[in-house]
Amino acid sequence: MRAADLAEEFPVVDLDADALAAARLLAEHRLPGLVVTEASGCPHTVLPASDVVQFLVPPYVRDDPSLAGVLSESMADRVADKLGGRTVRELLPDEPRELPRVDADDTIVEVAATMARLRCPLVAVMRDRTLLGVVSASRLLEHALTPR
Repeated sequence: MRAADLAEEFPVVDLDADALAAARLLAEHRLPGLVVTEASGCPHTVLPASDVVQFLVPPYVRDDPSLAGVLSESMADRVADKLGGRTVRELLPDEPRELPRVDADDTIVEVAATMARLRCPLVAVMRDRTLLGVVSASRLLEHALTPR
C-alpha cells in the first residue's frame, strides 16, 4: 500500500486565515491538526492542535505548571479573546518546522517514519507540488491494526 492509497481529504487553512476559525475547526471536528497553506495553495506546514493549546497557556504557566492551580477557570472563557483578531501565522513557531510531507508513491513504512521523525500527527501526501490529501496517525494505525 502506498501513501496515496491512505490519503484522505482533510481541512486546510491559509497562513493568513483567522486563528479563531482554525481553532473552531480543530475543535468541532476533533482534528489532530491542520495543513497550513501559502497563498498559492501550496502546503507550508502543519499546525498541530497542541500548538494552539500551547498558545492559549500564558508563558509563565508553561514555565511553572504549578501556577496553573491558582488560575481561575475563567481563563478558559477567554480563549476566544486570545485568538480573536489573530491569524494562523501568529500561532506558528517563529522557527518554521519542516513540512511533514511524503510522496504519493511512498510506502506506509516511509509515512510512519516521517511521522515519527517529525513527531507530527499528520503528513501531507504530495504528487509534485499538488496536495493529494493527508494521512493522519489514527488512519495509519487503523490500517496497521486491521487484520489481513
